[in-house]
Amino acid sequence: MPFGFLKKRSDDEGQGSAAGKDGRAGPSASGSPKRGVSFEAITEDWRLAGRMDIDGRLSDALNQGVKIAIHDVRWGPPEAGAILEPAPGFESVDPYDLILVTAGDESLPPLTDAERAALVIQKTPFLVTLEVPPYRVVGTVYLFPGSGPERLMDRSAGMFLPVTNASATLDGAKVTEPDADVLLVNRSYLRGVEQVDR
Repeated sequence: MPFGFLKKRSDDEGQGSAAGKDGRAGPSASGSPKRGVSFEAITEDWRLAGRMDIDGRLSDALNQGVKIAIHDVRWGPPEAGAILEPAPGFESVDPYDLILVTAGDESLPPLTDAERAALVIQKTPFLVTLEVPPYRVVGTVYLFPGSGPERLMDRSAGMFLPVTNASATLDGAKVTEPDADVLLVNRSYLRGVEQVDR
C-alpha cells in the first residue's frame, strides 16, 4: 500500500488500537460481543471494503471518532466497479480519514422502544447537493422543522451526516451505486450545500 495512505491523521496517533493481531476487537464496554458489519468507505484517493467490529449502529460507531477494528479488507481506486485487492495489513481505521461510508441493513441492530419513539418525530426532507472535495453527493437529508439545508455547515455533535437515496461522483464519474439507501458523509470534509428543486 502507498506511503501516507491516510492523510487526515498521522499514522502515529492512537497506536493503542482495540484491534488485535487479527484485526478483530474484543467485547464492547457493555460486555456484548462486537459484530463484524460489512462496509465500503471512500477516502481522498482510495476505496476500502471489509468488515468493521462494532456493537451498535455503524453511524454511532463512526461518530465516536475513535479507531475501529476492521478485517477481511480489500482496497483499490475510488471509482465504482473498480477491482479491489486484498489488504491484509489493515487492522483498524480512523473515522476522520473516511469521507463517504456505506453499509448494508446488517449495520442496523434491533431498535429499542426509545429509538422507535425518536423516529416518530417529524422531520422535513430536503434534496441537496453536498460538496465534499473531491466528491459531490446528491441525495435527501432529513432535518427538524425550522432548520434548512444551510445549517448543515454548522458544527454538529455528529461527525457523519446520513444522506438517503444518495449518489456520489468524482469528476462526473460515479463512485457509489445510484440511490444508495444511506450514505454517511463526513461533515469535516463538507465545503458546500445547495438545495435542489425537485
